[in-house]
Amino acid sequence: MSDETSTIHRAVTVPLPAAEAFELFTARFGDFKPREHNLLGAPITDTVFEPRVGGSIFDRAEDGSECRWARILTFEPPTRVVFSWDIGPTWQIEADHAKCSEVEVRFTADGDRSTVVAVEHRHLDRHGPGWESVRTGVAGDAGWPLYLTRFGELVAAP
Repeated sequence: MSDETSTIHRAVTVPLPAAEAFELFTARFGDFKPREHNLLGAPITDTVFEPRVGGSIFDRAEDGSECRWARILTFEPPTRVVFSWDIGPTWQIEADHAKCSEVEVRFTADGDRSTVVAVEHRHLDRHGPGWESVRTGVAGDAGWPLYLTRFGELVAAP
């Protein structure tokens, strides 16, 4: 599979130093992660990003149920974080880790008070048959562009 087709790239520049952008992205992930992206049977009340290798990203619903949809693979403040994408082509949790893609988020200084937050979602073809639907979803307007737009809005909020 061509890396060009099984990887997507998106980025946003925010008016924060890299260390602050990294901290905001990881500590307040649930403040910009679209709550409408919900695999649970009840509305999401919280999205938790556990800031350590071996941690998870998970949604918690009003009824107390949880959906762990990512595993933290690399945690290197303030420059990058890598996590798995454990959601398959049917938009359900994928238990076979060999069939999961991964997301790398890099925080690169762009001057003294600005940072490029770059997302690389790679190995999408690992999801197996139907993987193209995952690519379409994460690359489209409701995928990483929406996450990054909302992150930019969070940075800009007073």
